[in-house]
Amino acid sequence: MRRTGRAFESCGRVLEVGGRDVQAYVAGDGPDVILLHGAASHSADFDFGLFDRLAARFRVTAFDRPGLGRSEALHGRGESFGEQAAHLDAAAAALGIARAVVVGHSFGGGVAMAWALDRPARVAAVTTLAGVTMPWPEDMDAFRRLASREPDGAALVPVISVTSERAFTHSTLETIFAPQPVPEGYAERLLLPRDLLRPTFRSNARQVARLREEVTRLARGYASLQLPVEVLQGKHDTVGSVMVHARQMARRLGNARLTELPGIGHMPHHADPDATVAAIIRAVARAGLR
Repeated sequence: MRRTGRAFESCGRVLEVGGRDVQAYVAGDGPDVILLHGAASHSADFDFGLFDRLAARFRVTAFDRPGLGRSEALHGRGESFGEQAAHLDAAAAALGIARAVVVGHSFGGGVAMAWALDRPARVAAVTTLAGVTMPWPEDMDAFRRLASREPDGAALVPVISVTSERAFTHSTLETIFAPQPVPEGYAERLLLPRDLLRPTFRSNARQVARLREEVTRLARGYASLQLPVEVLQGKHDTVGSVMVHARQMARRLGNARLTELPGIGHMPHHADPDATVAAIIRAVARAGLR
């Protein structure tokens, strides 16, 4: 997908929620769909065709998560899934959103699941895209240990980091998108202004440092969740294993539909936008919003 940045930027707005700025991008009409980006990223990740395709069918809102992109941090301890979900739910309410399908990529998948667990009356359905939603074995936790180091840990976060010039290497992006190629102009589109780089990197480091603890707590509640969940993950995802996350979560949920994408890596919304849009359409229909 190629970017469509001019239209995307034109629908941006800043909301004040609890004294903190929240960056939102809103377009379209119809049932509400909310997009949540992954770690060390921001909403421009959806500005490569997906946002426009969804806006042709739904009212779509993409939020910068707290502390990332142009949204302010809530505190300096690393916002939990639940804190992020509560803050963004207040932002959604300020936009007049009553019930929405919440779509989360990678780290954003955890926030989407927390939103559904904590506020099921406000979430009609969830779609996770390569969602990091289940605890992983301790021997896979080197990434978290690096991310939690202070003060230089912010410079080591993660293989999925695209907000620092030091992390903007071709090999980093190749790892994120593998086995697919990096979209043309992706690195330039995701690079933030200099004044936002360090605070964003710091917030990301602190959030990722809590990630395993957060998903462990989150997973305990999955059996109680009754709303529809669409789980989409590439079978060649080397960042978030389909065996660790998608399959295990789908088994715990009573109303989950798992779609595994052969040959696709950690960025299904770029690599297979048709499957991504189809999963979101199914979530909207299963929720009875259309």
